[in-house]
Amino acid sequence: MNEIEYDRSSKVERILGIYTKLMNGHLINKAEEALHYGVNERSIQRDIDDIRDYLEVNTASQGYPTSVIYDRVRKGYRLEQTYTMKLSNSEILAICKILLDSRAFTKKEMDSMLERLIEGCVPQENQKLVAELIRNEAFHYIEPRHRTVFLDKMWDLGQAVRSCQYIEMEYRRGKDQHVVTRKLKPVAILFSEYYFYLTAFLDDEDESREHFDVLNDSFPTIYRIDRIQKLTVLNEHFHIPYSSRFEEGEFRKRIQFMYGGKLQKLKFQYSGTNVEAILDRLPTAKILAEEDGVYTLSAEVFGKGIDMWLRSQGDAVKVIERK
Repeated sequence: MNEIEYDRSSKVERILGIYTKLMNGHLINKAEEALHYGVNERSIQRDIDDIRDYLEVNTASQGYPTSVIYDRVRKGYRLEQTYTMKLSNSEILAICKILLDSRAFTKKEMDSMLERLIEGCVPQENQKLVAELIRNEAFHYIEPRHRTVFLDKMWDLGQAVRSCQYIEMEYRRGKDQHVVTRKLKPVAILFSEYYFYLTAFLDDEDESREHFDVLNDSFPTIYRIDRIQKLTVLNEHFHIPYSSRFEEGEFRKRIQFMYGGKLQKLKFQYSGTNVEAILDRLPTAKILAEEDGVYTLSAEVFGKGIDMWLRSQGDAVKVIERK
């Protein structure tokens, strides 16, 4: 290798090293980099200018607002996008709190996810602060009693939903712990009250259909994912017409405690102290009238879970009509 080729190779190596540091959120000090690479500071400045030029071209072609700026407080160069892409301290704190409160994962999974969330989404100088704010709650975290690791299984289910592939599973029922085999058309994955659920339609030829209360294909069955003992994604596709597609957002608004069943229309009175909580709990609820602090409301709901909620309200809720 001649001298010109050597200099060119060294420059490329130097630029790539500085660029990698910037992309990882590090501060670039010209004097330190010059000492590290055995060049003068003017060479490092030219490297930074070359990186700036590259990023400007990249922004123009891809639309990603990335630039190298000089931080006068910290006395070094940094990549601005590294910070704009990060979540704020308050945002990541809120996400960590919600994740902890979900109690959906084992202790080992939860600790791993929290650590990676903080390291990947919070600027380096704030990571310790955020970690300290959740440390006590994370230490006392109580994992679900099933202690099942199911994330990979849930991903496979998600892929089956996306590609409209049949699945076959061995499922442990909650009421009698009996393991049954089901062939299903998976349509959505939902989360509620500590658990992830699969919503799916029974295969048309599944003999177990005769044991279900609701046979109408408009209403899917619901399965807790942690209770799936064995899962096979079949190389067999199903088709649901666009007009009949399952909309999990609309379904989620109408179901309580993930108990399936028929669609019902309720009319009820509420005499409690916080009607806003009722409207948040039942997203389809509408206030029809109010008199002396007693509200008359209507709501559309799926299944039997609504009866559990109604009983939990005691005398504060009175059902007027159900159809």
